[in-house]
Amino acid sequence: MIQVEGLTREFSITEREPGLRSALRSVARRRHRTVVAVEDLTFGVEAGEVMGFLGPNGSGKTTTLKCLAGLLTPTSGRVDVLGFTPAERRPEFLRRLGFVMGQRWQLNVDIPVAESFELHRVIYDLDRREFERTRDELTDLLDLGDISRQVARKLSLGQRMRCEFAAALLHRPSVVLLDEPTLGLDFDAQQQIRRFVAAYVELTGAAVLLTSHYLADIEALATRVMTISGGHITYTGTLAHLQGMAGDAKRITARLSHPLTPEDVAGLGEVLEHTASTLVLEVPRARAGAIVGTLERIGVADVSLADPPLEDTLRELYGRTRDDRSLSETSADG
Repeated sequence: MIQVEGLTREFSITEREPGLRSALRSVARRRHRTVVAVEDLTFGVEAGEVMGFLGPNGSGKTTTLKCLAGLLTPTSGRVDVLGFTPAERRPEFLRRLGFVMGQRWQLNVDIPVAESFELHRVIYDLDRREFERTRDELTDLLDLGDISRQVARKLSLGQRMRCEFAAALLHRPSVVLLDEPTLGLDFDAQQQIRRFVAAYVELTGAAVLLTSHYLADIEALATRVMTISGGHITYTGTLAHLQGMAGDAKRITARLSHPLTPEDVAGLGEVLEHTASTLVLEVPRARAGAIVGTLERIGVADVSLADPPLEDTLRELYGRTRDDRSLSETSADG
């Protein structure tokens, strides 16, 4: 449903030195610099798939989504969404696309949410019977209840985001772009949004591209993951494979029954945390069992063994430069 080949998007920005003299000089002669937001991106998302799209701020995630939505025109490369070129913004394309941005309003803030829904029906020229069926399905899935009768401005952030989802999906889009949809929401609201996205994909078979700073969103929803850094894709593959890229390391967390000295833990592994009650080590996988045994002999109240957090692997991927080779499951396996 989404096919991207060699997508590059550049921006021209105006530069000037600070100060009045430089400001006056820039009136007659402006200096411009080209900034490459994303370069040579190639990927695809299929029907019924949720692709997690991860990267630090400024890495090019939102620029990519805007190119997919037709809000930006690529400088070069090919973008195909549902057989359309998004930049042409054809009505047939827009009727099959949904876009939710966590920090942007789609609802009219000064009228009841239900009236905003009705406006969407008119804008998308939806059959009333089909619209009412979809509206009722979304109201049930998102537990909107009486919320839709309230003026949007008076809703809490969690309530508003649930209504934003409903508004963006009233036309039952086949491709859904989600840009930080749970940003700023409390735990319960995040959980509700995750359950809804999973249910919507199962119900409609939509293709979803999801950006989020919350790894719980990705772990709960994504079947595959793509990471981007400095405008370049640095990994594509399954979440399980990404988690396995921690490599030869294991993380040992011990709850201490009595304080240990630095000499007690010397040589056990890399010490990540050491307090009177807790010891966290990163150790080679092959030595993990022996080190756990050593800790039990020293005297610990409890000990657990796990892979290093996914954040550590992501941090390494985010640090890859444009000269580094992009990783996929195939290339990472050799």
